[in-house]
Amino acid sequence: MKLFFLKERDPFESRAALTPSLCSKWRALGIELWAERGLGAKAGFLDTAYSNVHWVDEGTFIAPDVVIAIHPQEEILQRLPENTPHVSLLDRYHHEALIQKYAASRQLLSLERIPRSTLAQKMDVQSSQASIAGYAMVIQAVAKLSRAVPMMTTPAGTVMPQRFLIIGAGVAGLQAIATARRLGANVEAFDTRAEVEEQIKSLGAKCLKIELGETGATAQGYAKALTEEQLRKQREGLSDACQRADVVITTAKLFGRAAPKIITAAMLEKMRPGSLVIDGAVSHGGNVDGSLKNQLQTLPNGVTLWGMAYPESYVATTASELLASNIYNLIEALLLKETRTLNTEHPIWQACRVVPENC
Repeated sequence: MKLFFLKERDPFESRAALTPSLCSKWRALGIELWAERGLGAKAGFLDTAYSNVHWVDEGTFIAPDVVIAIHPQEEILQRLPENTPHVSLLDRYHHEALIQKYAASRQLLSLERIPRSTLAQKMDVQSSQASIAGYAMVIQAVAKLSRAVPMMTTPAGTVMPQRFLIIGAGVAGLQAIATARRLGANVEAFDTRAEVEEQIKSLGAKCLKIELGETGATAQGYAKALTEEQLRKQREGLSDACQRADVVITTAKLFGRAAPKIITAAMLEKMRPGSLVIDGAVSHGGNVDGSLKNQLQTLPNGVTLWGMAYPESYVATTASELLASNIYNLIEALLLKETRTLNTEHPIWQACRVVPENC
């Protein structure tokens, strides 16, 4: 079987889908590796660090058995023979037109659709990358602040800890909470799902409670979309918390749909000068009014708004190692070793496959 790994075209994407540490494992499976030159350069992996890889210039097309990328690339999709598997992040929110165009004639596998089950745990791209994203947003926030984060007692006086508000307590949010607490911040967190309160408290954070009525989670564990009335109540409840915070980090995404607007322009106007807001859902339309993809904005009242589209890329080496391992585990699970083909009857394949009926 011949796998072809594509170099990412997005200038803000620094991750790679193949890392040097996995080359020998791929070879042990009898897999032939092909990749575009410079595949891992932005993640700190030079081409010379890889072994057993056939390199081609960017844009050169080969006829692979499977194409693997982080983000789908139409120029490759349109040149693939029919029914050639293409593995990438295929969130409908970003790529609906692409999916509609190629779902019937190509075998599109969406890494986001890997089920959150015991069987699929080691290939769960969403969890591994969200965890890195939560960590990265806090680290970047600390670097951007002009104040020390932990409480410090000095001869000149006591420095009080910075106050972080984390909105969303999924994988990214929980990692953000844990990271901020380890750095000594005073952390408050909010999530619409009542069942995550215990997890928030176990990490040493205060759980902000807002009465929204009936809420819940999807079968995959994600928060369900709120009604407009629930969103209004949520914004009212979060307004005071935002005014107390030195740093606000939002992590609320909805798979395949636009992210909910949680922080309004009016809420931003009430925050204190020097405060920082990081919108971790800007790639899905944003949780914050006015946030722009991969842009830092200083608002008239001195608040900084940062739309961070790919937080994982700020720690691209680690993020790539985890992502590449997830992809290896996925292909290994699907591989029929006798025929060197992918098992299209496997439940993981069935869950990941994007077809016109489910896209």
